[in-house]
Amino acid sequence: MRVAILQMTSGIDPAANGAALVAGMEAARAGGAAMLFTPEMTGLLDRDRKRAAGSIVGEDEDRVLIAAREAAARLGLWVHLGSLALRPGGEEIRYVNRGFLIDDAGAVRARYDKLHLFDVDLPTGESWRESAAYAPGEGAVVAATPAGRLGLSICYDMRFPDLYRALSDAGAEILAAPAAFTLPTGQAHWHVLLRARAIEAGCFVIAAAQTGTHEDGRSTYGHSLVIDPWGEVLLDMGETPGVGFAEIDLAKLHDIRTRIPALKHRRPIPEVARA
Repeated sequence: MRVAILQMTSGIDPAANGAALVAGMEAARAGGAAMLFTPEMTGLLDRDRKRAAGSIVGEDEDRVLIAAREAAARLGLWVHLGSLALRPGGEEIRYVNRGFLIDDAGAVRARYDKLHLFDVDLPTGESWRESAAYAPGEGAVVAATPAGRLGLSICYDMRFPDLYRALSDAGAEILAAPAAFTLPTGQAHWHVLLRARAIEAGCFVIAAAQTGTHEDGRSTYGHSLVIDPWGEVLLDMGETPGVGFAEIDLAKLHDIRTRIPALKHRRPIPEVARA
């Protein structure tokens, strides 16, 4: 199956980001893709939390999600909307970083809230405290798509291989890893982490990324990737925004899993002895 990735430079205006998303969906469909993958924070990328607060709403009100669902139905296109910043409602005062799987009739088939939150002080002087504004998710998700069974994750999750073991144990054939990676961590770890996740899980990895210099002043690494279960990079989009294409062949996946049957050989890890 032909899939597409939308590599974006999302800004502080959800309306502009939504328009870029719909244009990317149209380009994906025109290019013969049956499914499009978009980055983390497709609808809004703004580290000024006071300014961003005015644009973050509940799921039913989010204009980017509404636009994505309408365009998916109009185009007959499946979409993995990498993530949106949303107000969850209820007693939780923090936002959620939530990804969506939308089918070709515009229905939401699955939701996933980012499990692992990025809190760090970098040598460059950058400081990130995701947990100050966002609540972590509470569960992993695998969902059926025309391309195969899709395991959901978001950005920092990729540093935690236990999540991907759980997803592949639950039948995932493709792992979605939308991201907004910083330049230093991207240059050091992006390719090697994602290739490792593909190899150890015996899955395709589709990682749609943010790229370039954003309106809020941050820079992201780009290099949206599609990787096969052998660890071969099928698509690397570099640093330019736009739409890229790749073929997902589950016959290749089953061949690789037959040659390297590591998933069948997994055993529960016993308690670690301390000497």
